[in-house]
Amino acid sequence: MLTVVGHVRLNRPHVRCVGCGESSFPADARLGLEGSASVGAVRLMCRAATARSFRAAVEDLKEFCGLSVSVNTVRAVAQGEGRRLGAAPVDPSAGAAFARAAGDVELEADGTMVNTLSGWRELRLAALTRRPRGPSATPAQWDRRTLPAPSFRLAFGGIWSADRFGSSWRRTAGRLGVADPTAVTVLADGAKWIWKQAAVKLPGAAGVLDVFHACQHLFECADRIFGEGSADGRRWARARRRTLLKAGAAGLCAQLRSELPAARSKRRRTALTQLAAYLTPHAERTDYRRRLAQGRSIGSGLIEGTCKTLGKRLKQTGARWRVRNVDAMTALCCLACGGRWTDYWSARAG
Repeated sequence: MLTVVGHVRLNRPHVRCVGCGESSFPADARLGLEGSASVGAVRLMCRAATARSFRAAVEDLKEFCGLSVSVNTVRAVAQGEGRRLGAAPVDPSAGAAFARAAGDVELEADGTMVNTLSGWRELRLAALTRRPRGPSATPAQWDRRTLPAPSFRLAFGGIWSADRFGSSWRRTAGRLGVADPTAVTVLADGAKWIWKQAAVKLPGAAGVLDVFHACQHLFECADRIFGEGSADGRRWARARRRTLLKAGAAGLCAQLRSELPAARSKRRRTALTQLAAYLTPHAERTDYRRRLAQGRSIGSGLIEGTCKTLGKRLKQTGARWRVRNVDAMTALCCLACGGRWTDYWSARAG
């Protein structure tokens, strides 16, 4: 038996039913044993596998823990545990932790690309959180304030269709005890599929366009008009960012339209028109002034970080995955970076 202190020889009684012929080791359940590794050893292998490649995980386990295992063992254990997680992403302890947590219910969604045996596929990810409110802030303080960390977070996702992914939001929220979708705030970038799913699967939920994506489009517009990195462009973009934070997309679009008659070049007119076209559908999702005054979040940085973490793990040089193994590793990596790692393994050990 592989344990956190290495391989241990274990002797325990084995029984067989004379009626059905099935056999078992009755002590295994009490000892927390499954297969050829203890829960503690499985936990170590899974943690190492979420951070680096399976081969590097073997080296880390030997260096840090003195455990000697093969690459195939780490791979099989990690992907097996990931499939177990994917089958039941919301365990009973998660529901209890969510109920105890304080703060507003938020759902952040995004996606990243992963190379599979059938080509590059989109890995869709979401994080369902509860976040306490911070101090009230003005639009001028938007990038200097410090928000409280989420009191609960649960990340999940996979290489799923948009419809399946959207359904998982409602299902996961329901299992955590959120019966009313209007209690949820969805934070995301401008991807149309996200907002379509939010409207259908979480009807009545509030929506917030990630402020950093909105600002990125604004500064890219400035680069097209004034030239990349231009000081005049930076000043132009910062002034209109103030408008966005104070008056939302509707206020900024009105300002952009007022600039069109004086725009002499086709390049400038096109840039202004494209920025307005991007912002217009999000008029109701950019009430940043009110959310800042309430001490609430206006960005989807948590899921952005999750995408980067999984991207770093899954998009290593030469890596090509089976889709089912991507989903398994996604479940495991989401557990590691989603705030449920300790609780999950405590429950797993019994």
